[in-house]
Amino acid sequence: MLELKNVCFGVSGETNKDILKNINLTIDDHKFIAITGPNGGGKSTLAKIIVGIEKPTSGQILFDGQDITEMSITDRAKAGIGFAFQQPVRFKGITVKDLITLAAGNNISTAKACEYLSEVGLCAKDYITREVNASLSGGELKRIEIATIIARKTKLSVFD
Repeated sequence: MLELKNVCFGVSGETNKDILKNINLTIDDHKFIAITGPNGGGKSTLAKIIVGIEKPTSGQILFDGQDITEMSITDRAKAGIGFAFQQPVRFKGITVKDLITLAAGNNISTAKACEYLSEVGLCAKDYITREVNASLSGGELKRIEIATIIARKTKLSVFD
């Protein structure tokens, strides 16, 4: 379970702008939640705070009952929090199978990597040996990125 308690985030300087103010949110395990709103409304900032890319100005973040507010992005990933960027990351010289294997954290078979691709609607034989940075559309890259998150077996997946 993820719980945010009075989470705030602001930028200082000339603007002193509050981007998030007193956000309270509870997400139970095995739930699919979509947060919608206008451009500039703080959705990406909230996602980045949950995964640890940004730190809240104030408030508390609990994951499975543990306070992760000050925890690094690496430690949050180890705790089971995964993140997919708005624009999928491109890797030069790495195949789709190698990327999924890297995400899984252990040596997986080609058949297992193909299963992950199939789960996101890709015909594995068309993608498994392709280079991630070559001739893939944005939609294909996003599906491959989602397959890597599935391979990681995260407890919480955050999609920006």
